Amino acid sequence: MSIANNPCEAVADSDIFYANPKPVRRRAVLIPPQDECFQLLQKVEMPDHIQDHSRLVCRLALVLTDGLIDAGVDVNRNLVRASALLHDITKPRSFKTGENHAQTGGDYLAELGFPEVGDIVRQHVQLDHYFAADIPDEAEVVNYADKRVLHDHIVPLDDRMAYILERYAKTQRHRELLNTLWEDTRILEKRLFSYLDFHPDIIPPALLAAALPS
Repeated sequence: MSIANNPCEAVADSDIFYANPKPVRRRAVLIPPQDECFQLLQKVEMPDHIQDHSRLVCRLALVLTDGLIDAGVDVNRNLVRASALLHDITKPRSFKTGENHAQTGGDYLAELGFPEVGDIVRQHVQLDHYFAADIPDEAEVVNYADKRVLHDHIVPLDDRMAYILERYAKTQRHRELLNTLWEDTRILEKRLFSYLDFHPDIIPPALLAAALPS
């Protein structure tokens, strides 16, 4: 895999598959670099508290990603970074419109030319498929990281769940759906941390600080 990183351009990741009679190139994945992600947050007038939340989600997602990579799992770090930073890109306007910010955030980023980032953002609340592959992928990492961050603090899953139920469970049906989602998330946590050498409740602060340069 080759990765080109130009601060003025999107990162393009591509693989070449050599098959007879000529090589076949997979379409490049365009990923906005970190500076462009921050510019996009400014463009949508992202409130500071949601930016703080997004940065911490990103830090945690990158710590998980680095651990997975060390364990031999093929995860695209640039894709995780951009998707985590931008996962709430349309959340500010959703407070007024009532829109599904996961869906519209994904659509927005796809329209900007970043469909793979948009696909992960679209799944940050609920994954399309849980555990479809044998190993974790970028969408699972971002989805889980967001579930662990309450405002601008990393908290246990149960604490985040209590907050979600209090705020969003308006009916018994909502509560049932959220409980099902959280059971899937608990399994996801076990899946991710089976590759890592630290416990979910003890995320090394030094790794968080180093994961995302300011």
